[in-house]
Amino acid sequence: MSPLGWPRSRRLLASARFTACYEQGRKFYTRHFVLFVLPRADAGEGFRLGLTVSRKVGRAVRRNRIRRVLREFFRLHQAEIDRPLDIVVVPKRSLDPKAVDLALVEQEFPPVLSRVLREAPAAAPHERL
Repeated sequence: MSPLGWPRSRRLLASARFTACYEQGRKFYTRHFVLFVLPRADAGEGFRLGLTVSRKVGRAVRRNRIRRVLREFFRLHQAEIDRPLDIVVVPKRSLDPKAVDLALVEQEFPPVLSRVLREAPAAAPHERL
């Protein structure tokens, strides 16, 4: 597999994992996004990404565009996140879907990701779901 691919093991798919991130995870804020980060006990493949873009953000075309841009940012920067984390990204309602592009995400996420990596432990004693 290419080092820049996005395998299924890097996706957060289970509803229980999303709920665990929301309830037990730590929140990190940017101007337009909220990140819920929960360390995992299993080292596995590194971090897993979940995206939650509600209908309040816009219609399907705009929601899908936001998802594509966010996924592309994390795909390009996946080598920098070396910890077993579950990350759920939620856009705020104030986000203008037309303004979302890779440049905006590249501007907002690196500072918060460096903070996440600084504050998140290498492994967590949480149970598997």
